[in-house]
Amino acid sequence: MTKQERADYVLKRLTELYPNPPVPLDHTDAFTLLIAVLLSAQCTDKRVNLVTPVLFGQLGDTPAKLAKAEQADILAIVKPCGLGPQKSKAIKELSRIILEDHQGQVPKTLEELETLPGVGHKTAQVVMAQAYEVPSFPVDTHIHRLATRWGLSNGKSVTQTERDLKKVFPEASWNRLHLQIIYYGREFCTARGCDGTICEICRTLFPDRKKAVKHKKA
Repeated sequence: MTKQERADYVLKRLTELYPNPPVPLDHTDAFTLLIAVLLSAQCTDKRVNLVTPVLFGQLGDTPAKLAKAEQADILAIVKPCGLGPQKSKAIKELSRIILEDHQGQVPKTLEELETLPGVGHKTAQVVMAQAYEVPSFPVDTHIHRLATRWGLSNGKSVTQTERDLKKVFPEASWNRLHLQIIYYGREFCTARGCDGTICEICRTLFPDRKKAVKHKKA
């Protein structure tokens, strides 16, 4: 198979497996999604989904309310997500900035989102894709790993993986596909459960592959 043929098969198979993949982080609007994605750094979605109802229920789910909250109170709630001091500070500060500089509305451009405290490129892209439906391809550890195993990227960096995937998949598929790959990576092509030779898609794309695929961490 050529790289494009592999990409076409991946898109077809993942659409069969996950026709309507839900966003794994619970949220009600762009702001609550932004906070959830920020908290998900080095933390499981399951834990974030346990923490955010407490955070929003006790301290508020708007920039105005979280900007007024004490950082110590935010920290006490988000601590289970890890990196508590950094995340609590970022939540309070970005809430203030959104309130003061963006009329209380989460910015709708990638560039503006990336200026917010604690918001990196991947977080900004998730918000653009899932809150504003702007074609984006956020690359997390699952996507980075699978892109290498499937021969769609050289795996040298997350940035390179993003560029490579955007070249072989149609733009209209990006927002749904990044979720589909995440779900497949969690269920079938896990870090320890598959090495590029075991899961269905790996075996279909590379039936003669004998050696495990090594990739650099995202």
